[in-house]
Amino acid sequence: MYEVIIEKSFSSAHFLRKYKGKDEPLHGHNWKVQVEFRGNALVQPEEYLVDFVEANEELAKIIAKIDYKNINEVPPFDKRNTSAENIARWICEEFGNTKIQPKPSRVTVWETDTGAARFIPDNA
Repeated sequence: MYEVIIEKSFSSAHFLRKYKGKDEPLHGHNWKVQVEFRGNALVQPEEYLVDFVEANEELAKIIAKIDYKNINEVPPFDKRNTSAENIARWICEEFGNTKIQPKPSRVTVWETDTGAARFIPDNA
C-alpha cells in the first residue's frame, strides 16, 4: 500500500452558526490542509501513485475558493456550517470533480496548531 500526502495553507475568516445557542463572532484562522491518497498500484511508466504537481494544482484551485474570504459567504457554506469537519468533507468532495486518481483517502483540516478535523470517505 502506498500513501501520498500533499499540504497547503490558507487564511480565511468564518463563524459557526448556532454555537452554544448563538452565532459565533466572525474570526480568522491560518488553516492547514493535508490531503492523503492511498493505493496499491503505481501509475506506469512514471511509477507514482498520484502526480504531485497535478494534485497540488487541484488543491490550490479548491483552496482559492475560500482563501482570504469569509467562508460563510461561499457556497455550500452559506447554508452549511463552517466547522473544520465540514471544510474537510467539502475539500474531499471537490476532489471528486477533478481528474485526480485515486481520490483522497482522507482530508485533514487544521484550524489551529493544536486542533484538526479529518474526513475519511466511505470508499477509503
